[in-house]
Amino acid sequence: MNKTDRMLAILLRLQRGGTIRGEDLAQTFETSVRTIYRDMQALSESGVPLLGTPGTGYSLLEGYFLPPVMLTTDEALAALMGAEFTERHFASRVRRGAHTFREKIELVLPADVREDVGRLRETAKLVDEKRQPQDEEVLNRMEKLQEAILERRKVEFGYVRVGEEALEPSPKERRRAAPYGVVLLRGSWILVARCDLRQAIRHFRLSHISELIRTDEPFSLPDGFRLSDYRVQDDRTLRAVVRADAAAAERVKEQRSYYLEKTEQGESGVLLHFRMRRYEDLLPMLLGLGASAEVLEPEELRGLVREELRNMLKSY
Repeated sequence: MNKTDRMLAILLRLQRGGTIRGEDLAQTFETSVRTIYRDMQALSESGVPLLGTPGTGYSLLEGYFLPPVMLTTDEALAALMGAEFTERHFASRVRRGAHTFREKIELVLPADVREDVGRLRETAKLVDEKRQPQDEEVLNRMEKLQEAILERRKVEFGYVRVGEEALEPSPKERRRAAPYGVVLLRGSWILVARCDLRQAIRHFRLSHISELIRTDEPFSLPDGFRLSDYRVQDDRTLRAVVRADAAAAERVKEQRSYYLEKTEQGESGVLLHFRMRRYEDLLPMLLGLGASAEVLEPEELRGLVREELRNMLKSY
């Protein structure tokens, strides 16, 4: 730990209250007592109101807090819940950073604000029911990708397209791409990268990536490219209309389907308008709705549903 980090850690420890001896600080930070004395001198010279009592230890003048962490209850709640979200959706290094950040925030909050935040946190909870057991592997891939993005190095990986999850990627399906960034979209991490094979920006779901390696080939971002400003081009060119009863339509809306474009009340049910890349993309949802929904158009999608139902009957 360097001097700056150690001094900040000492200050955060003192803000917890009470008095602590130089010997105890030296043991905590695995350094000499003389080094702790120099750190305390530097803190005092920078304006921190330290109280030192020979034979007892150091403490802070009552009421002193670091200005950057003078948070309101709402600000502290936002910071802590944001840290909780980060812990759940990022891998090891960032996850550890979120954990220590949360600890630091909790340590420096005044007692009354800490109590208010504690009560508020009991009224709200972040729940992600879509998380799967393999998500840890996805997060590890994301960490590798972030390193490649920071170092501006291309990556290689095997990729299985949606609907072909059961197939093993062949050597011909390996991709080399310049990773521009990762995006969390509807609970799934997506890689935004320029694919060498397609010679264009493509999007790859991290759960469909395998055997990811970072190469030594450098790349440069396009002039003016910023991930925060990037908008995905919508290539859903196929359309479908499904009639459903009120309960089924409500289920579809609650699921916030990526393919659902709009709903409208029809004469004999709710009309659901979908837009997709492939008609097969709608099959899982349609089969899940059962007899409570019917595809009105196109006929090609109706045929796919009939074919899938016939195949299902062969298993029963």
